[in-house]
Amino acid sequence: MNHMILANGEYAQGFFVPEGAELIDSGKPSTAHKWIDNKWVFQGFSEEEAMIECRDQRNRLLFQTDWWASSDLTMTQEQKDYRKALRDLPSTASPELDEDGQLTGVDWPENPKEAV
Repeated sequence: MNHMILANGEYAQGFFVPEGAELIDSGKPSTAHKWIDNKWVFQGFSEEEAMIECRDQRNRLLFQTDWWASSDLTMTQEQKDYRKALRDLPSTASPELDEDGQLTGVDWPENPKEAV
């Protein structure tokens, strides 16, 4: 499959190379990169992409504690507070993605099972 920059400057990939396209060695590093002056330049991730990543990470943490809410268990107040703080995300955060795509701007609540 070819990696190319189309005549309009946009990145594309495929087997067919349209007229005016420039073949390049590598694919787009991320959705936050643009091809400028013959190199990939980081332009920043969108707010939407950061929110999606925040929600994904939050959902994974909630999933890990779903068993606390089993009908034969009683959650502690700390467990309830932790799950509520997770559910309140991302509205209580200002998520951003850095150049490496790592989520920043989120103060994650401390899991009471991991607290010492």
